Amino acid sequence: MEKNELLSNILKFEVTPALGCTEPVAVAYAVAKAKETVSGKIEKLDIIVDRNVFKNSMAVKIPGSDKKGLKFAGALGIVGGNSNYKLEVLKDISKNDIVKAQQLVEQDIIHVSLKNDAKNLYIEVVAWTSNENARVVIENKHDEITLIEKNGKEVYQKNPSLEDRDSYMELIKSFMIADFKKYADEIELDKIQIVEQGIKMNKRMAEAGLKNICKTASIDVPDEKVDFTKYAKMLTSAACYARMSGYLLPVMSCAGSGNHGLTAILPVVAAGEVKGINSETVARGVTLSLLITIFVKSFTGILSPVCGCGVAAGVGASAGITYILGGTLSQIEGAINNMIGGIPGIICDGGKPGCAFKLSISSNAAVEAAIMALNDFFISSEEGIVAKTAEDSIKNLGKVSTEGMHDTDEVILEVMMTKSV
Repeated sequence: MEKNELLSNILKFEVTPALGCTEPVAVAYAVAKAKETVSGKIEKLDIIVDRNVFKNSMAVKIPGSDKKGLKFAGALGIVGGNSNYKLEVLKDISKNDIVKAQQLVEQDIIHVSLKNDAKNLYIEVVAWTSNENARVVIENKHDEITLIEKNGKEVYQKNPSLEDRDSYMELIKSFMIADFKKYADEIELDKIQIVEQGIKMNKRMAEAGLKNICKTASIDVPDEKVDFTKYAKMLTSAACYARMSGYLLPVMSCAGSGNHGLTAILPVVAAGEVKGINSETVARGVTLSLLITIFVKSFTGILSPVCGCGVAAGVGASAGITYILGGTLSQIEGAINNMIGGIPGIICDGGKPGCAFKLSISSNAAVEAAIMALNDFFISSEEGIVAKTAEDSIKNLGKVSTEGMHDTDEVILEVMMTKSV
């Protein structure tokens, strides 16, 4: 497969619309599919997930409600979920569905447990009616159902193919930053419509967040014509806060995370608006940002102990900003090294409205890393985990994030579970 075709396929596979935090929504998607597989009223529901799915679902609000947690996500999947929408599974829910879902939670028919031996993203739901049962499994990718069973018999199993996350994540590792830049330079705009859709979608969430947050906090919407650093921070953090607070609006996700999509896209858009960059160049810069985000995630893991908004999407955003402001390949690579040398250690302690501050920090760092690089100021390869090439710096980051933080997720979850959420 030709390089550009492969990168286009990876973008389409990894950049998708999502309504709400992708972990609880993926559970709702699996539950909706199980509900649709059987007939009759669901009387019992088991939800089994890996540690990261559990962690990312504890404190985030479910779309259209002020409720949290996997039990409520599962209940809402039962009463109002439509699996045809995949990660927008809850887009048709009503206020009445919220009431019904809460009643199901209170009936204590939904049970959540951990699959401690899961090495990657894992969601399993088993739903029982009075005389039927269904089992649905999602693995590796939030919207990738790999198995459906009805009454113990397999009715669907996904066969391994090129369009598996593992396959794409291995293939993208062979690329260089120069390949991503070349793709962004050359690709026809009609082949990256998903990027332009993402820009509009994520900007809409940011505007909704700004309108409500600025009103509530009695602060002024930042003037995008004056300070694009502040504007980038506010756009990105407002969008995140709105999303994590349950706003019933979709965003364009990247590498399985809506917050990654916000961080990879909005700082680049903000810089473009302030500097008067034409929309085509901004779309190309966002394309570069998204590809580099996916590239970093191929080394750090889809769900990891580190905040991917900072160490992956923030890295992508720094490259995208440098690109649209006329940066050379070496300056783009320098911006990446600046980010990896600057904020590689932000931990992920689950999805929540407070992630907005992490996105604010990440977008601010992305802007500053880009400005440094555009002025030919780079963190030296003699320092820390920064290497001589951006690709090797990213590999080092991946090593630290996986091997070096092997027990971190377990400890974070331990701490979180001591609290009543």
